[in-house]
Amino acid sequence: MPNTDLSILVVDDAKFSSAVIGKTLRNAGFKDVRLASNAMDASKMMEARPVSLLIADWLMPVMDGLQLTSKVRQIDEASNHFTYIILLTAKEGPKVLAHAFDSGVDDFINKSVMNEQLLPRIYAADRISNIQNRLLRENELLVDANRKLKKYSTLDPLTGIGNKALLETCLQSTIKHCTSRGGCLGILLISINDFADIKRHHSKTVVSQLILGVSRRLRQLVRPLDTITRIAVNEFAIITTHSNMEYCQPTHFRRVYDGINLKAYKTSSGYISIDTAIALCVTDCQDEQPPYPEDIIAKAREMLPESKNAGRVIGTFWDLESI
Repeated sequence: MPNTDLSILVVDDAKFSSAVIGKTLRNAGFKDVRLASNAMDASKMMEARPVSLLIADWLMPVMDGLQLTSKVRQIDEASNHFTYIILLTAKEGPKVLAHAFDSGVDDFINKSVMNEQLLPRIYAADRISNIQNRLLRENELLVDANRKLKKYSTLDPLTGIGNKALLETCLQSTIKHCTSRGGCLGILLISINDFADIKRHHSKTVVSQLILGVSRRLRQLVRPLDTITRIAVNEFAIITTHSNMEYCQPTHFRRVYDGINLKAYKTSSGYISIDTAIALCVTDCQDEQPPYPEDIIAKAREMLPESKNAGRVIGTFWDLESI
């Protein structure tokens, strides 16, 4: 059975011809049939409401069928829609057929056999149009779902450790914990200083291997309860909690600095050494207004240049100068 709800637009500058086609379609049971006397009006009608099938005369003044096809493809692209296009023509021959298909036409009917071929071609167009538009909708749903997954994901896709979203969430909950139960927290910010040079001299595969190597080594260097995250292409952050600030000093993280900087990483391009800066920001969360996660991160980032110049971990208290 034909899909009588198929939306069809017929475009022909010859009113008699378009009226005959329209009557044929309505007699066949199609209910959503619109007529246009020129390509300009047709394109405006399609911008207002898309159709599944466009039947247009090839030879029309001002804008012919091929030019209308190009315009329709632009409309389709902007609206994530597919319009099946059939051109009516008196032209014949393989060159004509190739020219029409190269221009984006899906099918064409010779006017001499239109009475016999119009409805069968429309039934085929209905099936193809439905399939194409279903695929477009499903792909749009997949893209939207993937976008939401990325938005709410808390894992770095390359390393499997946390990302910036997880860092901020954990910082928020750790600040609340320290505020109510005491203790202190520190955020250790680790930046690969020579990352731009590494990217220039090595392939993406090697760079990924290097990042994975750093993440694995960090897991070995920190305590089991510390939270490790990758917050940028060349930056890692670690949340560490202690009962007293005396145990959260830059000297306590010298092993992390040495472990990352002094031992090369094995990649498919050989062993690669890196140079990192590490900054520590510590707070006991006992201020009247505890810090926001992004403020602690920013405070630690301010110390990175000094760490790069000094060649050691540089620390700062949330409300004091560097330590």
